[in-house]
Amino acid sequence: MNLAFKKPAQALRSLDSIAEALLLPSGIDGVYARTAIFEKVIDGLADLISSYREDKTEVLRFPPVMSRRQIEKSGYLKSFPHFLGCICCLHGDEREIQANVERYEAGGDWTGGLSAADLVLSPAACYPVYPLAASRGHVPAEGLIFDVACDCFRREPSKMLDRLQSFRMREYVRIGTPAQVQNFRSRWIKRGERLAAQLGLNYRIDQASDPFFGRGGKLMAMSQVEQALKFELLVPIHSEQEPTACVSFNYHREHFGATWNLCNASGQIAHTGCVAFGMDRLALALFATHGVEFAQWPTRVRQALMV
Repeated sequence: MNLAFKKPAQALRSLDSIAEALLLPSGIDGVYARTAIFEKVIDGLADLISSYREDKTEVLRFPPVMSRRQIEKSGYLKSFPHFLGCICCLHGDEREIQANVERYEAGGDWTGGLSAADLVLSPAACYPVYPLAASRGHVPAEGLIFDVACDCFRREPSKMLDRLQSFRMREYVRIGTPAQVQNFRSRWIKRGERLAAQLGLNYRIDQASDPFFGRGGKLMAMSQVEQALKFELLVPIHSEQEPTACVSFNYHREHFGATWNLCNASGQIAHTGCVAFGMDRLALALFATHGVEFAQWPTRVRQALMV
């Protein structure tokens, strides 16, 4: 893979210096109000990514919540319990709920009355698509491609603007044979490079691993790197020494196929893969690279995003 950035080192705008034009604090680390200028770039990115959509791709947009049972079955709780956000609600009859309200009004802690609902906050846009595809029956010989998106949540509070708790993710998901999925990922790595160049971003592609939980997670991360299952498109937002992953290219092998019994007509377990775009990170990369004045952006970038 490409271990060097595509362009010589260039001066980056400090995110702290331009933050007020982009994201306004909510009082909670990693959760921000988004300004009009920021959303204009997000809209442009969404349209640009759509222009790369392959034929016979099914478009789905998911809500920011999903089934707790599905996320448990997918293995997320084992791999990333430190990121998961579970929705909790006040349960019980009117008297029990009112007691919690009165406890709060008296200065006490009302949250002791909460219990887990059957929903969690979606940690990635692709998780709901696998059980949905499995519910339709056999995977066709040509496989399946989905274009999915949703607002996601991961519990990792940070004051860094490129590490949000609440963020937008856009994905293309491939379900099919190992060859179909690997070819899909190879195509998208090349497209990801073209897209980054189209946006005037300095970038490089490198192998990566997911931040698995605990001691066993370190072994899983090592195995992921050894098998070259994950690559990332890295863009300097703060510095070239610590670039930010803005797009990831993932090969899950048979994990989701076996979990959800995704099989073809012959009973062979399907493999899956995805390319995931961190929409907020890509937008921040653009502002760090080009500034907040659209008039100063390169013409080709403004044309690509229609800004």
